[in-house]
Amino acid sequence: MHIMAGYLDLWWCVTWFAIATPFIILGAKKIINLIREHPDHKIIIALSGAFIFLLSSLKLPSVTGSSSHPTGTGFAAVLYGICVTSFLSLIVLTFQALLLAHGGLDTLGANVFSVGIAGPTLGIGVWILVKRFTNKIPICLFFATLTADLFAYVVTSIQMTLNYGRNIDALVEFMTNYSLTQVPISIIEGILFFMFAVFLMSNKPEIFDIAGSIGKKDRMTMKEVLHE
Repeated sequence: MHIMAGYLDLWWCVTWFAIATPFIILGAKKIINLIREHPDHKIIIALSGAFIFLLSSLKLPSVTGSSSHPTGTGFAAVLYGICVTSFLSLIVLTFQALLLAHGGLDTLGANVFSVGIAGPTLGIGVWILVKRFTNKIPICLFFATLTADLFAYVVTSIQMTLNYGRNIDALVEFMTNYSLTQVPISIIEGILFFMFAVFLMSNKPEIFDIAGSIGKKDRMTMKEVLHE
């Protein structure tokens, strides 16, 4: 998930940052509007960012000899959409690159794309899919956060493959190193947010009233931007 500084060719650093930039800009605008329209969500937005920072800062040993991290992005994605999540991820990844040596500034675009855009996108899709079968928020959040975590590493594997090798052997190697070992961590993250959702449903269930609506607005806005 945290591609280290100097690990990607300049071309790919620029490409991934260019792809991530529209999401980040819209995310900043969305947060400003969210705070104006829903001031009671200030704490939840901050908490969503804190989840991303704390969970993705954990360094857990991997069976392949590397290390793995939870991502913590699924909760923000479900509540506030992809753009907000990408902006929160940018803030978190910038601090981590500067203070913790997790990732790098030149690979910031690639890391934001995998963690803050690609993973959350599939997580929201799974949230919508699971909600067709059950209205139990904890179950929906479990699968959404699990998916957002795991898919971020799948995308990181693809990013590394595009930069190095561009063949099936390279893809298998990176998938093994970055994705396969992430499965148990993704499940643990899903359980963590399942329990948090149970707590929120018992104490502040209205938080989830906004879930999904912001994501729909994000998709509409992105279509307008791309059309222009």
